[in-house]
Amino acid sequence: MSNTTTETRGRDLILTSVIDAAPEKLFRAWTEPELMKQWIAPLPFTTPHAETDLRAGGTTLFVMRGPDGTEFPCRGVYLEVVPNERVVFTDAYTSAWEPSEKPFMTVTLTFEAYEGKTKYTAVARHWTEADREAHEKMGFHEGWKICTEQLAKLVAGR
Repeated sequence: MSNTTTETRGRDLILTSVIDAAPEKLFRAWTEPELMKQWIAPLPFTTPHAETDLRAGGTTLFVMRGPDGTEFPCRGVYLEVVPNERVVFTDAYTSAWEPSEKPFMTVTLTFEAYEGKTKYTAVARHWTEADREAHEKMGFHEGWKICTEQLAKLVAGR
């Protein structure tokens, strides 16, 4: 399994984990809708829908569904995609460079080969410290750790 840590640094929330899988497996799990649906929401939440247009300027969307049926669409635009190494996306835009109503964060994911495994780092950089605090109160530390465990389990079996 993974050894996941999280930390808060300024406006950033940072998650780091060493996962027993190659970088390309983690990249695929973050970018292929059918794989995303299997891990990207912390259980007992589910992901009934995911879509990606994997290129700088392309859109990403996944929908988290809570146990009570409430759905939370997460829309964004990719800023950078380096296959098997790095993905950067933001919710500042919803599609085709259309600004969102309330930009919240930019996420940078890195997948580094490390002793036959992958050092996986996710940095959620928020527009303001208040946004970062709100994300912490929403459960960033626990939720992203749960998702990372789900991700590690998924890619270990592939």
